[in-house]
Amino acid sequence: MPSDQLSTTFAALADPTRRAILASLTTGEKTVSDLAEPFDMTMPAITKHLKVLEKAHLIERSQKAQYRPCKLHPEPLKDIDNWMEQYRAFFEGSFDRLDDYLKQLQPKKENSDDH
Repeated sequence: MPSDQLSTTFAALADPTRRAILASLTTGEKTVSDLAEPFDMTMPAITKHLKVLEKAHLIERSQKAQYRPCKLHPEPLKDIDNWMEQYRAFFEGSFDRLDDYLKQLQPKKENSDDH
């Protein structure tokens, strides 16, 4: 079982249903019924997904009268972005080196005025 926040976040994001739930929450707060609507699964199955997201601190659930709305809690996603930044710099540097190499491989064009 993941013990650090980054591992817990990645584990929660590993499931496409949970990623779809998070995407749905980017437009604002939703009830559990609203979140369950596009999926062909039972309410207990949706609730399990929500518990994983809540444990990973990716969503917050509150109590309003008789329903429990959910909303996106994006801070763990910022942690992933920060972690990925070091790799982004590596890949950008790799692409820059590849671009330079490909430019060196291109045949030099002769000047048409030389003829």
